[in-house]
Amino acid sequence: MESKFLDLFRNKKPILGMIHLKGDTDEDIYERMKKEVQIYLDNGVDCIILENYFGQYHNLEKALEYVQGLHLDIPYGVNCLNVDPMGFELAGKYGASFVQLDSVVGHVKPRDEDTLDAFFKLYRERYQVLVLGGVRFKYQPVLSEKSVEEDLKIAMTRCDAICVTQDKTGQETSMDKIIQFRNAIGDFPLIVGAGLTPENMEKQFEYADGAIVGSYFKENHVDVGEMSSENVKEVMDKVNEIRGKL
Repeated sequence: MESKFLDLFRNKKPILGMIHLKGDTDEDIYERMKKEVQIYLDNGVDCIILENYFGQYHNLEKALEYVQGLHLDIPYGVNCLNVDPMGFELAGKYGASFVQLDSVVGHVKPRDEDTLDAFFKLYRERYQVLVLGGVRFKYQPVLSEKSVEEDLKIAMTRCDAICVTQDKTGQETSMDKIIQFRNAIGDFPLIVGAGLTPENMEKQFEYADGAIVGSYFKENHVDVGEMSSENVKEVMDKVNEIRGKL
């Protein structure tokens, strides 16, 4: 199944830098976001994702407005947690290249899968934006009665790249799960969504096409830490080394 998702990026094995919108006040969230965007740009991150992990919807919208105004030469995406239609709305309004959705299959009761399928058909026709979709994603319920492989086949009709994680933020995604997903989806784009490090990157990138990095970029590699330019540089140095071998 052909996908244009990887065409968004100049480099192979793109690193998608996550911005969690951390802060104590609206002003703090906004100023911190601007600094984090600049750290990503200074260190050559391939893409930026804005997510209301800590901040609220209005913080996410203001951050997208700011990033749109930068007229970047790299793509940016949006993840509006828990309310998927608003991710599409924000992507359309603020020119994001893609919307990230934590789950595109298997997280609703089997009787509701038909409704979910109709949602994707409607919104993907309404908004010309790519979708990065999770399957058996961290923190998402698994209500499916189908196998992982069966759900992955369905997911490929609803999104343009599959995102794989283990069970929680920052936790390393197991090679067994990455390989299982790769074997099920063939050459369809596969993005590791959590737990990538310079130490496991080369092994994971034998199967995965790119990765989202958020927590590792922070001090002490935890989501509540401050963004560390040194940690970002470490990851980008390693991925550039890997690219040199491709």
